[in-house]
Amino acid sequence: MGFFDKFKISRLKEGLGKTRETLREKLSFITQGKTEIDDEFLEELETILVAADVGVETTLGIVDAITERAKKETYRSEEELNRMLMDEIQLMLTETGEEHPLDFDARLPAKPYVILIVGVNGAGKTTSIAKLAHHYEKAGKKVMIAAADTFRAAAYEQLKIWADRAGVPLIGQGQGADPASVVFDAVSAAVARNSDVVLVDTAGRLHNKSHLMEELAKIMRVAKKKIPEAPHEVLLVLDGTTGQNAVMQAREFTKFVHVTGLIVTKLDGTSKGGIVLSISRELNLPVKYIGVGEKIDDFQLFDREKFVEALLGR
Repeated sequence: MGFFDKFKISRLKEGLGKTRETLREKLSFITQGKTEIDDEFLEELETILVAADVGVETTLGIVDAITERAKKETYRSEEELNRMLMDEIQLMLTETGEEHPLDFDARLPAKPYVILIVGVNGAGKTTSIAKLAHHYEKAGKKVMIAAADTFRAAAYEQLKIWADRAGVPLIGQGQGADPASVVFDAVSAAVARNSDVVLVDTAGRLHNKSHLMEELAKIMRVAKKKIPEAPHEVLLVLDGTTGQNAVMQAREFTKFVHVTGLIVTKLDGTSKGGIVLSISRELNLPVKYIGVGEKIDDFQLFDREKFVEALLGR
């Protein structure tokens, strides 16, 4: 089964349990006694999806698609509706880039492969970096972390703890240092040490602080001085429990930096896991990793098919 072995699928289903049970219960209620998809049914379906934080735009897209299918197909049961939903959601997710990121043990397109991690404080950025480092290290890659969050007190110390746990070196200069200088040192060290992956932590910027966003752009320019193609990825970490606020954050970040993918965390702590669909559709950005718990193995590559099955399947 590849990366998504039975254990990880089980953890994925468990992590999305709150959202799945809420959706299944409500879908079961509106399908009772129904033999066709009528206007009343579609209106109720729309309400259910919006309540799950699927987002208005995304919900309307799904409802419109099901409306068209209902004109051509016969609907007789909740299971048939469920299958329609799964089909349409999977089709919708194919519009947001590649199927899923490379497995951790796959050959990387560049060496060292520089990944910039951005996001606001509290979204799970530091732990996501640690878990990425762990998985890459476990897969045999030489990993280095750059502690470029020099604004927040104790940020370096916290990341040092995680780096030690993951068994990877940490490059940093402490609070108050120039973040761009830290990144340049880290990228230079990675080249000298023949590292495979460089994970760059950045300050937890508030999305309405433009000068802090501009600092991100400076970091990217400095990295290019050593490696012209760097950063190869810019991953934005979003807290799944914040709902549509996460979409707003993402929109602001993409105004200043070229975000290539998303990490959505804390999906186990919400009944509104539909936010993953909303983010993908409305921002046209691929979700590359998801967090469905606190443990290392609860951080997973995002697999569209498995996610939809875990979200809607029994």
